[in-house]
Amino acid sequence: MNDSPKKDDLAEGMLDKNDQRLNEADPQTTLVGHMMTPGVVQIPGDVSVTEAASLLERERMPCLLVKDSESRFGLMTPTDIVKKVVAQGLEPDEIEVRTIMSRPVQFIEYDRAIEDASTLMMSTGIPILIVTKQDQPVGVLTARDLVLSPKRCVTNMAATISILDGGTGSTAHQVTITRLSHAGASVTSPALLLSGTKVILSFSLSETLSPLTIRGTVLNNAQIEQVSGAIRSLTSSGIEVQFTELSPADQSRIKAWVLANLPKSFDAS
Repeated sequence: MNDSPKKDDLAEGMLDKNDQRLNEADPQTTLVGHMMTPGVVQIPGDVSVTEAASLLERERMPCLLVKDSESRFGLMTPTDIVKKVVAQGLEPDEIEVRTIMSRPVQFIEYDRAIEDASTLMMSTGIPILIVTKQDQPVGVLTARDLVLSPKRCVTNMAATISILDGGTGSTAHQVTITRLSHAGASVTSPALLLSGTKVILSFSLSETLSPLTIRGTVLNNAQIEQVSGAIRSLTSSGIEVQFTELSPADQSRIKAWVLANLPKSFDAS
């Protein structure tokens, strides 16, 4: 490995809070650069999974950008490590990230509207975008960023989450919705749901309204902890669910409910 993996200096220098393009944007338009996590941690493909896990924990980034060659890129996330290494009983010291990285990688320019990013995620099914400026990586945008961007209402709403197994069956769990918007929900669950899990969330906004049944994708990544050189996953009760295939009628119902239940002192502008 020739280059030591670290957060790109270019990313930190090319985009800052005073970027002219972002400041000149229509105040009604939210751009990718407003919502992204600045900086990209880029590594070559021959880095071991153990080293990649250490980088993810130290840098607190949602993913690593793997540059396996001049034209071949991939993403390394905690979920890749859990599903493709830990769950398979493999030795992380012996596995190179190029063998388990997720592909393809989707890129988007920092000055695109956030709606363009949402459309790209929906059309490709990829919940993480690498943000670029003049074709250079400057940040990371996740579906979780998009879920958190609309105004969300704090609640304590009982719900049922059904885990789709890709077939006709599903496994259902009782959960509690703690925050809700038309883009997604935060839920507490006794079960560990890995990032990328397809689910159906069922809940009712009130006793007088018919229940909503909404498809979604789990966004939270299983966290990685290294103990005595070994990698293990940590469970977490906080789960973010991105809504998918939400009908305009259901979207309008949730928006209206959120606005009606926000604190009176909340600035809705």
